[in-house]
Amino acid sequence: MNINWYPGHMKKTRELLKTNLKLVDIVFELLDARIPVSSKNPDIEKIIGNKPRVVILNKCDLADDVINEKWINYYRERNITAILINAAKNVGTERIIEEANKILKEKLQKLKAKGIKQKPVRAMIVGIPNVGKSTLINSLSGRKSAKTGNRPGVTRGKQWIKLRGNLELLDTPGILWPKFEDQNVGLNLAFTGAIKDEIMDIETLALKLIERLIDVAPDKLKDRYKVELEDKTPLQVMEEIALKRGCILKGRDIDYSRVAHLILDEFRKGTIGKITLEHPEK
Repeated sequence: MNINWYPGHMKKTRELLKTNLKLVDIVFELLDARIPVSSKNPDIEKIIGNKPRVVILNKCDLADDVINEKWINYYRERNITAILINAAKNVGTERIIEEANKILKEKLQKLKAKGIKQKPVRAMIVGIPNVGKSTLINSLSGRKSAKTGNRPGVTRGKQWIKLRGNLELLDTPGILWPKFEDQNVGLNLAFTGAIKDEIMDIETLALKLIERLIDVAPDKLKDRYKVELEDKTPLQVMEEIALKRGCILKGRDIDYSRVAHLILDEFRKGTIGKITLEHPEK
């Protein structure tokens, strides 16, 4: 599959990040816990540079619990603060403010010692589309400050948002990068909904997802759809799921579009199970 998506507003957002980075004290880098590597924008890494940051692994409730902890250890070994959260249910979000204050404690103490009146700690939240930025902001602020949606690219423009405690947040739209060096990265983003389904062949995407699940979570796939995987191709598995779920057209033909949407939707909602597509040891 040739996946390449870089809407015009994303180029503008890249410039916005560069321009406004000097206004903030710390960066919150929001990743998808199911795909911490693929959801990490390498452009953002370059733009942030040595600015203090907290890595936030969102949607941890949809990811494998054991592998979640492995990712936390992975970042800890690299002296990077990482937090597991479920922004939709406001789980773990209080630690974000705690860690931000801890990281910036020395800087704030120096300002106080110089007699400089303490200003609000300003943070920037960055991440790819549909990773949950607006949901997180609303959880932290306790009100609907940012627009949310289950489609990539809902957030637009720049806005400062007052959070709990002495913290202000600069929200930015989600950005991808112009070219995927690795097509597996593009597939992972497509599986989790970071790329609009409309620009892809949804049936091939679902087939690729089945192929991946056979590799990383075969038992969960079998348990959810009551299918056997041994000696079967991904296409045969997809067709068996279609038959079991009634995704059939007139004449007993398989409704590939319907079963494709069903499988992708159930993966994204965690209905198939808690599944992580990327492991730190790999």
